Amino acid sequence: MDDDTWLSERFEDHRSHLRAVAYRMLGSTAEADDAVQEAWLRVSRGGADGVDNLGGWLTTVVSRVCLNVLRSRSARREEPLSIHVPDPVVELEDHRNPERETLLADSVGVALLVVLDAMSPAERLAFVLHDLFALPFDEIAEVLGRSPEATRQLASRARRRVQGEAPMPDTDLARQRQVVDAFFAAARDGDFDALLAVLDPDVVARSDGGTVRAALSSVVRGPAAVASRAITYANPEAVLVPATVNGGAGVVVQVAGKAVSVMAFTVSAGRIVEIDSLVDPDRVARLGLDDGDR
Repeated sequence: MDDDTWLSERFEDHRSHLRAVAYRMLGSTAEADDAVQEAWLRVSRGGADGVDNLGGWLTTVVSRVCLNVLRSRSARREEPLSIHVPDPVVELEDHRNPERETLLADSVGVALLVVLDAMSPAERLAFVLHDLFALPFDEIAEVLGRSPEATRQLASRARRRVQGEAPMPDTDLARQRQVVDAFFAAARDGDFDALLAVLDPDVVARSDGGTVRAALSSVVRGPAAVASRAITYANPEAVLVPATVNGGAGVVVQVAGKAVSVMAFTVSAGRIVEIDSLVDPDRVARLGLDDGDR
């Protein structure tokens, strides 16, 4: 076996891990795939001579690519970030997809990705690589071009933000599903009190309609406001397809067999504390969740 073939095979061995790193760094499945491909181009051109820990080295290569993407995003933002729900990783409960299952393994919730989106590129990279993938600070520091101590401080600042802003979901997926089902049953019946019973006092409902459905982009806070909106927008023609969304209970909303939205629920202490809905038709379509796609 020649060196190029060996390196190509080893890269494929690590591709799933690298894609998981890139997804957590970027919150976009498409950009994660592009980042992994760019990492491969860099690796294939330079080779891996003298590399002792191939997996760790490949992780740093894809991290550098992701850092460039994050910095480019920041440079383009001349105005405050609009409402944005990261790409969800969706697994329909009646249709298993091995590729999506790999991304769902040890997945992070959409609520955490929303918090990560608001961080600086350096903070996000330091937190993701250290807290989610256990890379040592000296290796992360090389990617960032900073000292290990400065990198440690970045991760610590990011960690405090996550602890303060990202709700910790319940671990029992079946119990999550019961709460989500109760939410939709109450919305369908117009039962305001039953909705309030499953909503956390600090509940937030976020909706991302993209540029096509910008009017549907919103952030609603508080049980009364979220309950009122749920009743108002309940659609008797909609079919709610149970799904696992980033490891938690969620649904794909279909109308006439076409997916129109994906809803991710964060259930904590038996109540819904966050609802993140992707209703951007272009991004929903790319997820391949229509009846004909299964």
